[in-house]
Amino acid sequence: MRSEGEIVETQSVASERRSTSQEKLSTLLQTRTETLSLYTQLANLRPFKPTNEVQMLLQEFCEALVDYTASAHFQLYRFIEDDSERRASVRTLAADIYPTIADSTQFILDFNERYDCEDHCNNLASLDRDLSKLGEMLADRIQLEDQIVDLLQRGRR
Repeated sequence: MRSEGEIVETQSVASERRSTSQEKLSTLLQTRTETLSLYTQLANLRPFKPTNEVQMLLQEFCEALVDYTASAHFQLYRFIEDDSERRASVRTLAADIYPTIADSTQFILDFNERYDCEDHCNNLASLDRDLSKLGEMLADRIQLEDQIVDLLQRGRR
């Protein structure tokens, strides 16, 4: 039988784990919101021409996109993989959807490589098509991430 001190310590560890989880989710959602806002701003500049405004916004968007992608990996998936999340339902769902998330991550990295304006972004001929495809991938990715976020938050309501 556990002592009262052991019970309090166990509750404290669980509370700390929930707090860490909430902080990680908040970071993920914040970076996602910033990325989607920049996506909308960029899409509104169609048709794309290599103007200073387009290039600066494209660079800012690429940076936010990579930050969001890294945040999803480090704030969500690594948290689950490192056994910080103990619920089997969350771990199973994450394992089921991670291959799709990994595919979208590769597309995001390829997009960034192609349009990162620090190196090059004068050739915008395919940007409209690539941005549309990226938008579809982000929408699918967000739906999958939201399944995990909802499941993570279920136990905290």
